[in-house]
Amino acid sequence: MAKKEKIKYPNPEFWKCKDEIQWGAQWENLKEFGGIAWDLLKKTDWKQFGAERIEDIKSDGQRIKEEFTDFMALDKAGKIDRIINGEKSLGRLYRKGAMATVRREWKGIKDTAYDFYRWAYMWGMLLMTFSRDLIPALNATLYYRWMVSYFCCHGFLDKNTLGLRGSNLRMSHMLLFDVFRYVAENLVLLAKCDRKNGNSEALNQKLVLFDEMTMGQIMAGFPDLLGIPYQLLPVFLVSELDQLTCVPYIDAVESYGLPADTCPVPSSECGSIVVDALPHCGSCFISSSMPCDGSTMASSYMSRRFPNLPTFHLCFPVRYLDEETVQMGAEDIRHCIKFIEDITGAKWNWEAYFTAMKRFNQETDYELQKWEVNKSAYPQLLGPCYELFRKWNYEMDGGIDPRVIGTAEKVNKLLMKAYENREEPYPGKMKYRAIVWSCPAHYYANFSNWAANCWGINVLVEMESLNFTKHLETEDKEEALRDLARLYERMVMRRHTNGGYQNVVDELWRQCEDWNTKLIIMYQNVACKNMATVQGILDEQGRQRGYDLIWVEHDLMDPRTVSRRTMRDKVSEYMRTVMKAEPVDPSLLEFEDEVCM
Repeated sequence: MAKKEKIKYPNPEFWKCKDEIQWGAQWENLKEFGGIAWDLLKKTDWKQFGAERIEDIKSDGQRIKEEFTDFMALDKAGKIDRIINGEKSLGRLYRKGAMATVRREWKGIKDTAYDFYRWAYMWGMLLMTFSRDLIPALNATLYYRWMVSYFCCHGFLDKNTLGLRGSNLRMSHMLLFDVFRYVAENLVLLAKCDRKNGNSEALNQKLVLFDEMTMGQIMAGFPDLLGIPYQLLPVFLVSELDQLTCVPYIDAVESYGLPADTCPVPSSECGSIVVDALPHCGSCFISSSMPCDGSTMASSYMSRRFPNLPTFHLCFPVRYLDEETVQMGAEDIRHCIKFIEDITGAKWNWEAYFTAMKRFNQETDYELQKWEVNKSAYPQLLGPCYELFRKWNYEMDGGIDPRVIGTAEKVNKLLMKAYENREEPYPGKMKYRAIVWSCPAHYYANFSNWAANCWGINVLVEMESLNFTKHLETEDKEEALRDLARLYERMVMRRHTNGGYQNVVDELWRQCEDWNTKLIIMYQNVACKNMATVQGILDEQGRQRGYDLIWVEHDLMDPRTVSRRTMRDKVSEYMRTVMKAEPVDPSLLEFEDEVCM
């Protein structure tokens, strides 16, 4: 039997492209970095810093004493349960005023061992990836403040798996690993392309930049090119790891006169351009009008900042349910393909595209299987890791990376076994079935995790996961373009916030019936103009239909407007006063985890 060829992705040629590092520019960058570091050192109140560290040591000592006393107070059965199944009071993991937890969660012998193994496995992947082009990666880390925030990725992993046990813990680790592998590889390749760092012109000729809200499936037909969502890594995704990352960007663009009530996504994108926080790279840029007018605004900023970067603007009809508009979208994609061909010299490969879309169709089947399990009385795959993976897989990967289908297969095998065994993702905590509607806060990515651990609210699915599930055409070329247009028209958020209020209002009630839930976490992005138009309708119809809507305000990427604690208080107040409920973990009611300016 012939040996199965090992899949190599990304294209090995991307790593072979010669780097032309501008050492003079790097020296200037290093001097600037050194100057900033020295100023910080001089301005630091070391006496206060020392006093705070002493208080931390005292606090740790007191916490350890309390934890030991608590453990010793348990009877023999309680001690055995704690050792085997893990701790239950998760609030003690938080330190007042800090974003990082004081330690990692004890999940029981078996799950803690697995958790640590995956923690080390993630570190190994990151180190191996960054070592492939170490100098540009290090240069980028010194040049861009957002690169440093990625050092928080393991803390992000820990917070997003709090309370999880068994198969759900394992599935969450697998799914998030694929996301971070994608991030790590593309961070290195961006650094390699950046004319301020790696300056690899050979790779730049192969690099197609995308607006972060533009789906990446079109690049499946260009296997010899590298497609990277331009703002995703410096702005969008990193804001979920570090809640303060986008604050300087928002302040920068508002200082130029942009109103403060603008959505923080385009505000952060434009602000990152103002402070020159984006790498200078790419052969061309694919922009779009999706999901709202804010993207158009951000695209105009891009055009002015990089006037020599050729740009194609994808613009799909808003009323996407009208099939007469599909052909218009297909022609737009056809022109975009021709644009990329003309700029890069590469040729569209239908075989490569169809192969990738077959994988994407299979991944869609796996996704629908997850939905069917979660619609049952024994939901299995819950929590923020699954939510993040779903959006990334649908929007950014789209079947292009052949390694992802292997992860999907492993996860769904675990899923079905867990379902057969009637496992509990959050053991002993599930009390309420819930659905999330509207877009979540980036600075509180693990909010659904907190709701499950504190109140037993298990979020079965969120609005941004419920997108296009039709199999894409993989034989007829003309119909394939139309299907791709249908997919793009139904990208994350746009699927519900465009084309008429029935797509977000009537769709919600239908989904509540499908998922058998009466409880809705209704996110209210205070700066979102699209969703603001239907808030009153949702509230009125929700009361008429007998649903419990918990309105949770947030400002997406700016935690100064609505803090994480305020978001939690909204849920806790509703659960106590309306639902007459008691928390399953009272230690999670009162804690502080924010550091805001």
